[in-house]
Amino acid sequence: MNHIKLLLSFSLIVTLFTSCYTEVVVDDFNDDSGISVNQLLNSYELWYVDINATKGFGENPFLQKAFTISFRNGTLYANNNLVGIGNSGNGYGIDVASYDAYDMILDVDHDLDATSTFDVFQVDNNTIELYNPNNDTSYFLDGYQRSEFDYGFVFYDNIHYFLQEYHAWEKTYTSDLGALNEFNNENFLQFLPGGNDSTFQSSQDLTGTSTNQLVWDYIGEYGVGNVTRNNFLKTLTLDYDSFDNEYFELSVINDSKIELYHPASKTVYEFQGQSYIQYLKSSNVKGKLAKAKGNKKRKFRKDKIENPRKNTRVE
Repeated sequence: MNHIKLLLSFSLIVTLFTSCYTEVVVDDFNDDSGISVNQLLNSYELWYVDINATKGFGENPFLQKAFTISFRNGTLYANNNLVGIGNSGNGYGIDVASYDAYDMILDVDHDLDATSTFDVFQVDNNTIELYNPNNDTSYFLDGYQRSEFDYGFVFYDNIHYFLQEYHAWEKTYTSDLGALNEFNNENFLQFLPGGNDSTFQSSQDLTGTSTNQLVWDYIGEYGVGNVTRNNFLKTLTLDYDSFDNEYFELSVINDSKIELYHPASKTVYEFQGQSYIQYLKSSNVKGKLAKAKGNKKRKFRKDKIENPRKNTRVE
């Protein structure tokens, strides 16, 4: 009798254990607690496009242009320009596309770049992957709320693109203090998008000359570098073969004016941006976005010029 009771007890325990295990498996299989793709895309106000994390050899033009994108009730917003970033569209940027999101799929109907389809994956709490099966390329986006997003860091970390957002930079000031040097003759600078983001042109045309009438006297390469322990100061190197390289310390006065300090001569120059290039900004009569001049495209960068020099300017 005791043996029968023991056997029955063992059978009952096995049955209960099996039932509980089966129930857990079924519950996991039918778990509907995950958020929808729309909830995921709207969980952050801004998605920073980490262009250096891109995997694959294809390109999606609207993502290559954008520093951030935002999903708002079927409308896709983007910060394509550094000029005005943080203020344009209350920080969201401009309306560039419409979108539809369903079953972890994102369809984007861009105003210029046609339609793209992505598979959406959640990488971690604030990172998503947009995978385009048509070109086998993945973009990785980091999520932020506007109140916590460091627009200033993005601006200064990508300042080479800021230099490209004007058709020309016109010299408007030269300090009285400073030795005479060859660069005094250069009145206009232009930083060209495309290629490896390293081509500049200069002109000795008289100040006040219209940008569409400028004659570019010289074309060469330029580089933007960092200054140790100063995130708001950069270095600018202009490669002039005729009179060697020219080194400057680059400061941004405002969204349309920069200061170049020339340590070799101790001369300060100011340049004003002329003919602002707004990417996907100008509207035509139908309300669609007209294509802006230039071919701005963000690219993976591993060749930034690191300059360990401290600020050499004597105030």
